[in-house]
Amino acid sequence: MVTVRVPAKVNVQLGVGGVRPDGYHDLANVFFAVALGDQVTATSGPGVTLSCDGPDAAAVPLDDSNLAARAARLLAAHHGLADPGVHLHIDKAIPVAGGMAGGSADGAAALLACDALWGLDTPLPTLLELAAELGSDVPFALLGGVALGRGRGELLEPLPVSGTFHWVFAVADGGLSTPAVFRECDRLREESGLGSSLADVPTPDADPALLAALAEGDPVALAAALGNDLQAAAVSLRPALADTLHAGTEAGALAALVSGSGPTCAFLAKDADAAAHLATALRTSGTCRTAHATHGPVPGAQVVKTSA
Repeated sequence: MVTVRVPAKVNVQLGVGGVRPDGYHDLANVFFAVALGDQVTATSGPGVTLSCDGPDAAAVPLDDSNLAARAARLLAAHHGLADPGVHLHIDKAIPVAGGMAGGSADGAAALLACDALWGLDTPLPTLLELAAELGSDVPFALLGGVALGRGRGELLEPLPVSGTFHWVFAVADGGLSTPAVFRECDRLREESGLGSSLADVPTPDADPALLAALAEGDPVALAAALGNDLQAAAVSLRPALADTLHAGTEAGALAALVSGSGPTCAFLAKDADAAAHLATALRTSGTCRTAHATHGPVPGAQVVKTSA
């Protein structure tokens, strides 16, 4: 048995370029790993099977559409294993379809757990390549910390960061489809007259002020530099998110933004006490299902328990 813990992420910057011929967008995606996370436990068994516990367990698919199952099969195929033989149990804490890469995190955790369970010793660069085949956010879940993602987000450059930043995440009822949010982003750009193609939208890059704030460990400066090009699209599809963002700001957050493609909203707090107060205020605001105070950055997927 091998248990891997894997973090959720927040995008402290999500710059979205124009739509490419392949339908994707070039990104400047500054990932930030937080302590809120899932655990995936791999045990030997026939075939590839899944189970799940946690508040959103009913929303987690338990078939081959789950990235954890796909990760196990991909790793096995890479090493020529005809019968993978693994049961994956997911202890789910990351919101499902919430813009915090919960499914991607589980895929990364399954890669690492199966690699350890099967004694494969796959080098990290190879695991990162396999992770990129699974999805744009999966490599970062392996890496953790803070990193700039280019391309679709899978080309990672670790970034320097000092100190600990404190966050609160307000969880909405239901999820949002990431492809739908990107399509809405394109639609809003077309509607505004700016256009949505590569020729219309400059290739995004990381904000120097944001990179400096991370390196200096300055939450006030980071708050001023946070940005998400998908936020308007997420709010367009889910207008109630505007109330959640406002409630967090009124309760003292240094800054508020939609996490990734949403609908989870992220709030940067001054310190741990301010985060605890903010989480309580959001839980009682009537604008979200629940709220979690946490911190970061933290490492990526890690083996936390093994047994024979």
